[in-house]
Amino acid sequence: RVRDAVAGAALNAPPQALLCANLHALDLMSEHLYAPDSPLSRIAGRVVLEVTERSGLYRVDHLTSRIAKLRELGYRIAVDDLGASHAGLSSFRQLGPDIVKLDVSLVRDVDSFASKASLIKSMIALCTQDLGMRVVCEGVETEGERDMLQSVGADLLQGNLFGAPTRGFQHAGPVASVAS
Repeated sequence: RVRDAVAGAALNAPPQALLCANLHALDLMSEHLYAPDSPLSRIAGRVVLEVTERSGLYRVDHLTSRIAKLRELGYRIAVDDLGASHAGLSSFRQLGPDIVKLDVSLVRDVDSFASKASLIKSMIALCTQDLGMRVVCEGVETEGERDMLQSVGADLLQGNLFGAPTRGFQHAGPVASVAS
């Protein structure tokens, strides 16, 4: 139902906006997700599926072929919350994402901890330069965090510094998201 609601809400999104929809790892087992005639599949070229690993990917049968099928439909894949919970290097390797979202636990107070800044800089270099992925830093709350993240090469930032979550779509930027 949530994915169908995201597809319905897309009518109000700017035409160039990417729509981000969170997926629990077990949602990858839902045949409805792969149905070419499902509402979300009809707009798959505009959709980023953010895989949140609140349970491990090890529970998903035939993961590689499932991800390949989603890509064939036109979806982009993101690893959400990299650096937290189960979202570790294993999921990063298994999903081969287009987008990596660094968890707030890495981002929070990055301007106060040189080790965090160094780690994020290395992750950005690995993802963007070596693997051709985009990186989003989640949970940016302060100008100090923003400035430090920009200084280490981050160009996609998300957090309350830029706007609190709201219902519906905001038309100010190139990426729109709906809470799911």
